Amino acid sequence: MKYQALSGLLAISLLAGCSSSKNVVPDLPPSQLYSEAKLSLQNGSWTKSIEKLEALDSRFPFGAYSHQVQLDLIFAYYKNEEYALSIATIDRFLRLNPSNPNVDWVLYMRGLNNMALDSSFMHSLLGIDRSDRDPEPVKDAFNDFKKLLERYPHSTYANDARKRMVFLKNRLAKYYLATADFYLRREAWIAAINRCQELQKSFPNTEAARKALKIQLKAYKELGLQDAVERTKAQIKLNPA
Repeated sequence: MKYQALSGLLAISLLAGCSSSKNVVPDLPPSQLYSEAKLSLQNGSWTKSIEKLEALDSRFPFGAYSHQVQLDLIFAYYKNEEYALSIATIDRFLRLNPSNPNVDWVLYMRGLNNMALDSSFMHSLLGIDRSDRDPEPVKDAFNDFKKLLERYPHSTYANDARKRMVFLKNRLAKYYLATADFYLRREAWIAAINRCQELQKSFPNTEAARKALKIQLKAYKELGLQDAVERTKAQIKLNPA
């Protein structure tokens, strides 16, 4: 009980500390506050725009600017690299406004946020391969763009979404390949074969699917499955990596 009480007090103090560190937004009319927020947004002052937009959102949740405020928050959070907050705002917007004319853009932004969650500036800068990282955000991004294309095939954002899906497909395929290679190095032959077959089924016509055939071949050889070895050799000839 003491531990829970102390934990609760610590959480409250941390929240209070976070709140006090923020600038207090003046109590202005919504039109003036939104104008200032929009100006900060246009100037790329993401933190300032977020402060004003959050104030508007909490003070006037059903006001004349409510929809646009949420859309602007989605963008500002994304630009400020607050991806979890952007996604939370997106999900709320979609739940409350399923027929809004900007839903295609909102779905597109959800995909961008999930892609950003998978990326790492330092990894990219140092040229580190991230293929073995958890692909959950990649799956989410892929599904976001897929939903966009299914519901709004002629959207302004459809063409870019298709290109991003190709990239995401290859990213997921590389993850399956890295996992298959991991199992192979651990001499888990059956697991390696299963992952290779899953990769070839889910992501055919990718470089990773072709490379997986060599892992599959090695595993079949170790298991002494000669018929499967010959079939895989034939596949490799048809699909050289």
